[in-house]
Amino acid sequence: MRSKAGEKWRSSLALWAIPQEILDQAPEDPWIHPPAMFQIPDLISDSISHTRAREVLEEGATVLDIGCGGGIAAFALTPPATHVIGVDHQSEMLEMFAANAISRGVSSEVYEGFWPALARAVPVGDVALAHHVVYNVPEIEEFLFAMSSHAKKRVVLEMPQLHPLANAAPLWKHFWNLDRPNEPTPELLIRVLEELGFTPHLELWNGEMRQAGSLENLAHYSRIRLCLPEEREPEVLEFLQGQNQPSERNLATIWWDIE
Repeated sequence: MRSKAGEKWRSSLALWAIPQEILDQAPEDPWIHPPAMFQIPDLISDSISHTRAREVLEEGATVLDIGCGGGIAAFALTPPATHVIGVDHQSEMLEMFAANAISRGVSSEVYEGFWPALARAVPVGDVALAHHVVYNVPEIEEFLFAMSSHAKKRVVLEMPQLHPLANAAPLWKHFWNLDRPNEPTPELLIRVLEELGFTPHLELWNGEMRQAGSLENLAHYSRIRLCLPEEREPEVLEFLQGQNQPSERNLATIWWDIE
């Protein structure tokens, strides 16, 4: 099923594509997701997203985590959950997820691939989660329907209030004179859900900025995403040193119950 808001979502995401003339100069794949950034802390800070998921879970529940990374969304819910299911397209993330489950004394299973392409192979959870994933999903309607069909009680999404690459806009302007867009937004995703017949809830809040480690690490990953050669990494570092690095990020939690 397609929706009018879904078409707007797709067209807005398409504006984030890196122009082909820039991509042609990239020495490495710019669409990187460093596994180290997705490792989880020993103590996971509570959040609205975790609370909305936890409040419908009973002891011994199962949690499905789409785009799981190291599993911060799922392991924030253990306990009361005792079984976690991780879906990710990177094997390194799934290895991290499984190891984190062992260290926390909970059972787990993992599925490698893209959601919802492998949805039929994945079991249902009491709650289905997708944190910081939806901005990578053009075909958003199919993604949302598959999540809803894999949750017994509730679906919880977490996303930045602006595209996760929005904070790199000054870098793109400086190095390529490229302006970055302002959409899509959580409010647009709410419209998609409403057009699909769901009854979603939106909560806006501030959370801790996920760090790449040192400023040198940030410069390294930024240089790759900017499609620049290695010899220009000192320039990226110099630019970042002159910028204020935010300690917080504006986030949104979107959730709906399964009826």
